[in-house]
Amino acid sequence: MTIFLTGAAGFIGAAVCERLLVRGERVVGFDNFNPYYDPALKRARIAQLQVTAARTDTSWALIEADLEDRAAVEAAFTQHKPTTVIHLAAQAGVRHSIENPAAYIQANLVGFGHILEGCRHHGVEHLVYASSSSVYGGNTNLPFTEHQPVNHPVSLYAATKKANELMAHTYSNLYGLPATGLRFFTVYGPWGRPDMAPMLFAKAILAGEPIRVFNQGRMRRDFTYIDDIVTGVIACADKPASADPSFDTAAPDPATSWAPHRLFNIGNSQPVQLLYFIELLERALGRQAIRDLQPMQPGDVEATAADTSLLEAWVGFRPSTSIEAGVERFARWYQASYA
Repeated sequence: MTIFLTGAAGFIGAAVCERLLVRGERVVGFDNFNPYYDPALKRARIAQLQVTAARTDTSWALIEADLEDRAAVEAAFTQHKPTTVIHLAAQAGVRHSIENPAAYIQANLVGFGHILEGCRHHGVEHLVYASSSSVYGGNTNLPFTEHQPVNHPVSLYAATKKANELMAHTYSNLYGLPATGLRFFTVYGPWGRPDMAPMLFAKAILAGEPIRVFNQGRMRRDFTYIDDIVTGVIACADKPASADPSFDTAAPDPATSWAPHRLFNIGNSQPVQLLYFIELLERALGRQAIRDLQPMQPGDVEATAADTSLLEAWVGFRPSTSIEAGVERFARWYQASYA
């Protein structure tokens, strides 16, 4: 079996690749190393993957190209003939989408269209793709469940992720492509993205610089440790989506379909206030933060919380890393890596 994984140099992508290589899978990675954040971190993740591939004597290949390049995507499918595609590449960042909407249209819509076409024309047996908890938008009915409609996005990033779900469902319906969409909830841990709060906070705290705390720190987030996310992604990849035989077209459930398409929340189901996350990080780093309390930012939401009961029923997903243990592990890694 060949697994084609986009976003291989990204935070979640590299972690999933690592686990797959250790498991002995043949993995083909795809990434464009764009400068949204320092590509040096992405190169370091790939270097780690190369070490793992050599140590485990597994097949690993990397393609450096843009998703928007239709010819490059088609060539990857033609050459490597993947049986499973794990699509994690995207232009990320809620706030960045407000300032640079065109980048999201190209990477998240045009690029995803190229992935769907590759799956369609090359007999891919299962597509797993990244959605986001951002699709819940202005919904304040917590915890979020896949049964809720997601018709009120508050950022273009969220809108592109909902569009991905609709596009994937259409291909499942028209071409019988089994597709599973995963709505990620605030992933953190070692090798994390430097534009996200854990890395920004750790860097500032150790440097004695202020941290910007939006909404006065009263936001609640369903922080989910990277190891738990990886376990869930791979479990879903191992179980192709199937049609729901009980689907009722007179009362359609957004979570399932008559087509082989499924949607799942993937989170910790234990949301905490941002101020508590900061306290844990202070304790783990042995330093106090200088807090610059800021108002809510455009595109942000006050709280997220995942109901993961559907994913648990589907693949037995149960996060095992508490926020306290996860922050401690992240802090140890950060201090060792950035000393």
